Amino acid sequence: MTTAVLDQTTRTTWVIDPTHSLVEFSAKHLMITTVKGRFAGVRGTIGVDQANPASSKAEVTIDASSIDTRTEQRDQHLRSADFLDVANHPEITFRSAKVVGRFASPGDSFRLIGALTIRGVTREVELDASFEGQGKDPWGGHRMSFSATTKIDRRDFGLTWNQALETGGILVGNEIKIALEVQATQDLDLR
Repeated sequence: MTTAVLDQTTRTTWVIDPTHSLVEFSAKHLMITTVKGRFAGVRGTIGVDQANPASSKAEVTIDASSIDTRTEQRDQHLRSADFLDVANHPEITFRSAKVVGRFASPGDSFRLIGALTIRGVTREVELDASFEGQGKDPWGGHRMSFSATTKIDRRDFGLTWNQALETGGILVGNEIKIALEVQATQDLDLR
């Protein structure tokens, strides 16, 4: 795939390719170790307006039950009412409200500000994002890629379960780091 400059001619809509995208998170465990996980079920669209980047949009939906930390017992606990409560809140969503900066060339950095909803609670978040490039794939499709990071306090979304440690501190850290690698396509034949 080449890393050409983004086409400046029109507004375009891109579909997130879930097989080539990654939504990861990390949190402290026992206040000493970072534990990472990911969500496999991600879908959404990105509307790009190169003439007016501030009006570009992103809408993402994540299947909350697709959480994977490589430990089934922990994943079941994270799906429970103690954390994500997937029985009552099956989706995590993000809807952008504002783009600050331009993303015309690979490596361009910008901020994406929008509404993140977890467990039925919506808060504004700001992502530090980067345009990674675009190009044609071997099947005749056109793809583009972005990466982004942010941090949230899980308690702001009603994720308050924790356990005090005998030695002081808590079992699960409150700061959650989120990292995204997103590939999107204009071709609906996702491979």
